[in-house]
Amino acid sequence: MTPRVLVVSATAAEAAHVPAGLPLVVTGMGKVAAATATARALSSYDDHAGLTVVNIGTAGALRPGLSGLFEPGTVLNHDLSADVIRSLGHDPQERLEVGESDVILATGDVFVSDPAVRDALAERAHLVDMEGYAVAYACRELGVPVRLVKHVSDPADESALDWPTVVEASARVLGEWVRTEVLAPRG
Repeated sequence: MTPRVLVVSATAAEAAHVPAGLPLVVTGMGKVAAATATARALSSYDDHAGLTVVNIGTAGALRPGLSGLFEPGTVLNHDLSADVIRSLGHDPQERLEVGESDVILATGDVFVSDPAVRDALAERAHLVDMEGYAVAYACRELGVPVRLVKHVSDPADESALDWPTVVEASARVLGEWVRTEVLAPRG
């Protein structure tokens, strides 16, 4: 029996190798697009019981030596003035726990290609993307479990601008992960 899963990806390129037959939502890039598309897709379900969202996509490595596939356990909204919002008496909820891994994903609307920005983010996180936090937030608000699965496509420096030429390699790894981890029978 196929589990109830909704696969969410920012771009069709990242989801190019998701196995046919799985529900797939392509959100567009950035937090607003990702949160809106995820919430819209989840609102179309009559029942969320047993449903899990799997957010797949590429990420930049914020620290040297990081490569391959990761399932972050924490996701941060990194381009939010959280301390200011807290000082005004509100909880910015800028940090969400989504799993058991020690890997931290920073999400923001900034496409990180500047080593100075990367190095500052590396003090708080391992990876960076533009949608993970938004997908996780929408899922939390609607009571649906979420898994974030990210493949490192670049070292979050000027080479990140070559993303269109490397996304296919990441898409293959992500598609294989979905095939083996989501569709494979549980043993």
